[in-house]
Amino acid sequence: MDRRTKYTKQVIKDTFLNLLETKDITNITVTEICNEADINRATFYRYYIDIYDLLNKVEEEFTDELKSSPLITDVTNYSIYSFTKDVLEVLYKNKKLVKILFNTNRNLYFLNDVMESAYLRVTEKWYKKNNDTEEIERSAIFVFNGALGIINTWVKNDFDTEISVLAKSVESICLDGIKKYL
Repeated sequence: MDRRTKYTKQVIKDTFLNLLETKDITNITVTEICNEADINRATFYRYYIDIYDLLNKVEEEFTDELKSSPLITDVTNYSIYSFTKDVLEVLYKNKKLVKILFNTNRNLYFLNDVMESAYLRVTEKWYKKNNDTEEIERSAIFVFNGALGIINTWVKNDFDTEISVLAKSVESICLDGIKKYL
């Protein structure tokens, strides 16, 4: 992709995200994006089918960044803390985008693909230590869905907890459960 194309797509994306900060996606038009970005409609349609295609491309780009994280692609040195911290750092680094994605009535759906990749790699590692496939699957589902709930709350509370504290909390809950509170 040449520099001009890259620049134009970035301007469209930035304009779209700025509009999404104050408006619902159903109230944003291609014309509005084009006017704000100072491009013509043909340029927009050269890269995107419509507003929803643009949103999907933004989500895909972001999930590709998350999925390329070394802790997702290589679980040899995996720990719950390091994995969670890595994911939280990417989310925090992109907090404007994350807040917008969470507010587009899609919530955590854009993270499903990322978590599924991690789930497959982690369970594969766990299978090597234990043959109880059903118990491993239940445990992984519990851990990943619980972590998604914590991440969802963290984003909705405007990233109110330090990343390392939250990652440690997720690890502690995963490893020790809630025994200490009972």
